[in-house]
Amino acid sequence: MLQEQGGYSFRVEAAPDRTPSPYSGHRERLRTRAAISFAALPDYELLELLLARSIPRGDVKPLAKAVITRFGGLAGVLGATIEELKSVKGVGAAIALDLKLIHEATLRMGRGEAKRRPVISSWSALLAYAKIAMAGAPREQFRVLFLDKKNQLIADEVMNEGTVDHAPVYPREVMRRALEMSASAVILAHNHPSGDPTPSTADVEMTRLVVEAGRALRIAVHDHIVVGREGVASLKALGLI
Repeated sequence: MLQEQGGYSFRVEAAPDRTPSPYSGHRERLRTRAAISFAALPDYELLELLLARSIPRGDVKPLAKAVITRFGGLAGVLGATIEELKSVKGVGAAIALDLKLIHEATLRMGRGEAKRRPVISSWSALLAYAKIAMAGAPREQFRVLFLDKKNQLIADEVMNEGTVDHAPVYPREVMRRALEMSASAVILAHNHPSGDPTPSTADVEMTRLVVEAGRALRIAVHDHIVVGREGVASLKALGLI
């Protein structure tokens, strides 16, 4: 605000608002509980603490619960795209980006574990990574893990994304990309947003087509894993490859 005195103008700045938020006590109690044990917090309270870092004032519990409900759980929240997150009232671009940063960091940690040793000998790390990457995705996606001669991970790519129950797969495209990567083997992976990882008849047939396409090029298909919130299924373990 400008004031005049003795022919001079000077600006008087309003004192900063230091009124404590009425929700600061609730947040502090959450932080205290988290410091003792994160496991004691339900998903929506963990999400509350994350949202509170993006929204310093206000009650974020209703927003946390709304986002959890919309995506079916914390894995679904982190697995959603930025645009899907922004479709929830109260979630802006900054919040959506913060949530996706957490997901990306988690993915990179899992990918690093999977790369440390040959994939075949670190199967549990691979399955854990696949669950993080795909279990919460709201739409079906088809991934390919490309392996070198030592069965170490060269790259992991999403080849196609689809609807809630279908993602198109083109065996020739899978093998073309494998040749570009100089891969000696691949592992196929896709998710079932329904939660049930049981392979469908179409999953089995598509896998056989990819195996046949690879055979002529001497590129092995080690497995096809199907990821759902209820677990992970291996077509090889089920005797379907």
